[in-house]
Amino acid sequence: LLRCWGIANPQAPIKRRNGDSGGRVRRMEMVMKISSRTAAAKKQKVVELKLGGELVPYPEAVAFMERRVADIRSGLAPEILWLVEHPSLYTAGTSAAEGELLDTGRLPVFTTGRGGRYTYHGPGQRVAYVMLDLMARGMDIRSFVRDLEAWLIATLAYFGIPGERRSGRVGIWVENDTGGDAKIAAIGVRIRRWVTYHGVSINVDPDLGHFEGIVPCGLAGHGVTSLKKFGIATGMAQVDAALIAAFEEIFETPVLR
Repeated sequence: LLRCWGIANPQAPIKRRNGDSGGRVRRMEMVMKISSRTAAAKKQKVVELKLGGELVPYPEAVAFMERRVADIRSGLAPEILWLVEHPSLYTAGTSAAEGELLDTGRLPVFTTGRGGRYTYHGPGQRVAYVMLDLMARGMDIRSFVRDLEAWLIATLAYFGIPGERRSGRVGIWVENDTGGDAKIAAIGVRIRRWVTYHGVSINVDPDLGHFEGIVPCGLAGHGVTSLKKFGIATGMAQVDAALIAAFEEIFETPVLR
C-alpha cells in the first residue's frame, strides 16, 4: 500500500511524558478538536462539485488542493470532487525512480507529493481530484483505496468496459486485443491528517504516445489504453456524468451539481 499510494502522516503520534500535566491538557484539547471535527464532518450531506473548464496548469491544481485540504481540516469548507484536464505533462510521485523517466526532454516534469511513480496527464484524460475527510468515513485508508478502485470500475461499466483490479499493480486494467493487460485508469493519492487529496484519472482519448516517455507507474511490460482505443467514442461530459453517478453510488454521498 505504501509503495503505491502516498500517506502523509495522517495523525502524528502524541509523545507521552510522566508527570506532564501540560501534555495531558494538550492531548485533551486535541481529542476535543478531533471529536468536534468528526461530528461536523458527519453532518455534511453532500460533496461539492468543481468542474475545470480550460486546461488547468498542474501547479495551480496542487495549490488549490493544498488550500482546500487545510480548509476541510479546519471546518471552513466541505468535501469536494474536482474534475479537470491538464496540459501535457509528467508527474513524479513519491516512489518515482530516476530511470523511469525515459525521455527527459519530451514534456515538463512536476515532482508531486502523491503516492506512486511517473504518470502522464494531458488533454483527453479526465483527472478527478478527491478531497474527502476520512474522519467522517471510518478512518480506514485501505477501504478508501478500495472505494477508489470500485468507483473507477463502476464508471467504466457505464460504457460497457469490464475494468478489473490486478494483484500487485495499481490502477484499473482491461484485457487488450492480444490477450494482455492494459491500464485504462490510474490512482495516486495523498492523505494529510485524514483528509485525502490528488485522486484518479481515466484515459478518455489522450495522446497515448506520451506514455512512451516514461515507465507508467513503474510497471514495465504492460500497455496503456483509453476509452477511444477500446472502441468507445464519447465526450468528456458523458464521462463526467458517469463519474458523478458512480461516485454517489460507491461513496454513498450526493454530489452537489
